[in-house]
Amino acid sequence: MINALIEKVESAAKKKQLPKFSIGDTVSVQVRIVEGGKERIQPFIGVVIGRRGRGMGESFTVRRIVNNEGVERIFPLHSPKVAGVEIIRSGHIRRAKLYYLRDRVGKARRLRDRKRDARQAVDAAVQQ
Repeated sequence: MINALIEKVESAAKKKQLPKFSIGDTVSVQVRIVEGGKERIQPFIGVVIGRRGRGMGESFTVRRIVNNEGVERIFPLHSPKVAGVEIIRSGHIRRAKLYYLRDRVGKARRLRDRKRDARQAVDAAVQQ
């Protein structure tokens, strides 16, 4: 059980609007990068292969291929360095962690798309 005082401090630092993404989704994570005195936002586009933790300690792992080399980054969900997470595609998976994608090459890395039901499609159309 979390102490009430710790919960109060964490609630002040937590992000209010969290995107609803899951494992297997292809996401674009907007990362704040500070170079000298300037700040810019750089997207990191890849597949979410895992989520772990809860509360302020929750994080997710994103994997992508750069120059035929796999690159994975772990992002804390409530970090101020993460400006936002945008869902590009939803993948249909049957596992909690997709670490098996590390051994796959080429077309074998692809995941099936999740079929959206009519209610989700209507909600997406209304938001745009």
